[in-house]
Amino acid sequence: MNNIVNDDDFKYCMQDLERNYFGARYSYDELLKNEMVPFKFKTIITKYIKDDVDLDVTLESHFYHMTKETYDYRVYKQLRSRIRVSQYKDMNKPEKGFKEKVYTIESLVKIPADEKEKMGIIVRELILSKLALFGFSV
Repeated sequence: MNNIVNDDDFKYCMQDLERNYFGARYSYDELLKNEMVPFKFKTIITKYIKDDVDLDVTLESHFYHMTKETYDYRVYKQLRSRIRVSQYKDMNKPEKGFKEKVYTIESLVKIPADEKEKMGIIVRELILSKLALFGFSV
């Protein structure tokens, strides 16, 4: 049963000196319409991601099912993306609760979707380095 009362609590854009953070419940369409999202990231979505991924797809769903063979994976790898997730503390005893973990895009994509389900992985946040975003050529 899903106990989330307000989905908007997981739709946010934040930044610090080094990184941009995006809540994983955002769809690509919502990111494009949000004025807080950096223009360069919007351009990357428009030029490189929207052809392979429907704009109604959420970041959560996209990263959960992403594979190494797709072009969008190479884009996120070039951006040195990191993904914050919640997952079971102990796969054998899911009732023990969740822990938070940050994966590189490469390490998250290596885990098949059925294994992610067994691990109780819930994608929470996309983390982009400002330096990687700056260095990405569009």
